[in-house]
Amino acid sequence: MRVIYSDMAFKPLALEVFQKLPKTDLHVHLDGSLRLATILDLADKQRVELPAHDEDGLRAAMNLGKNCGSLVEYLKAFDVTLRVMQTEDALERIAYELAEDAARENVRYMEVRYAPMLHTRRGLKLTSVVEAVLSGLRAARTDFKIESNIIICGIRNVSPESSLEMAELAVAYKNRGVVGFDLAGAEYDHPAKHHKAAFQLVRDNNINVTIHAGEAYGPESVAQAVHVCGAHRIGHGCRLRENGDLLNYVNDHRIALECCPSSNVQTGAIQGLAAHPLKLYFNLGLRVTVNTDNRLVTDTTVSKELWLCHTQLGLGLKDLKQIVLAGFKSAFLPFHVKQQYLRRVSEELASFTEESVTEPPPPPTAGPPMPNTN
Repeated sequence: MRVIYSDMAFKPLALEVFQKLPKTDLHVHLDGSLRLATILDLADKQRVELPAHDEDGLRAAMNLGKNCGSLVEYLKAFDVTLRVMQTEDALERIAYELAEDAARENVRYMEVRYAPMLHTRRGLKLTSVVEAVLSGLRAARTDFKIESNIIICGIRNVSPESSLEMAELAVAYKNRGVVGFDLAGAEYDHPAKHHKAAFQLVRDNNINVTIHAGEAYGPESVAQAVHVCGAHRIGHGCRLRENGDLLNYVNDHRIALECCPSSNVQTGAIQGLAAHPLKLYFNLGLRVTVNTDNRLVTDTTVSKELWLCHTQLGLGLKDLKQIVLAGFKSAFLPFHVKQQYLRRVSEELASFTEESVTEPPPPPTAGPPMPNTN
């Protein structure tokens, strides 16, 4: 692994430091974030055929954590996960486990996105799909104290009519666990403007909008997302740097970027982590957030992504604490709720300093502790 040092005194921090930070994950796909063991178990129970029958074989067949060269190739792994995500029980379990995994690395707030229409192969109603995921996330909130909401996705390469149906579903579940609407799927040759009716509906109902853009297509895709579809956040935005005027517009209007560094390497959106524009965006003052995209397919966590920003891009702890705060600022939450989060998280982050996280461990004791005689 190549580590970038900003100066001779730079000492990379351990991954464990970033696991302790309070965090958000604003860009995480439900169908890309299953546990391998769960896929195998569900496939066995549902009698679903898989390309392999053990974790190592499945990992290889799905190219987990591997560079795929294109977004289209990267998305092929979802053909496997979706096979076992066609029942209410499976959806509830997968949502619960995703929240549990996130909570274990101290993610405090998460927005889980998925397209309900992709989970109806066995006849599930769209409302049942949404209710099952909400049930899993609610149970995890009780058990692990992590708050999670849903972003419903349309799919670029399906049809504008199906996106409109997903938008109607988002409207129906506004204030009931759904906080936003997204457009995902193959970006190249599937412009967001074709789905304008869906975005008009959600905007008419004052629902937040985030759109995958500038990942597999140029800055024109970002411009459409912002100016035609009214995006409040941009998913990825790797190619925004190719248009300085648009970049400054996004910055001036505080349109947050949902950066997913490792995923961007896997899909070929960037050539390597060291070439990721995240640091440029951050230095220019853009509102940058760091996210997983797909915990399973990308083989990552939020902590790992922050650590990679530290070791590969040279961002220091102070910078990364600002990025963590940007996640809470950019959440699709009511303003006063975000204020409460920001107050609490700011106080917690203040205790994390370069000195406190690099203190040497205490010396070992000479022997076992003396018994308490009181």
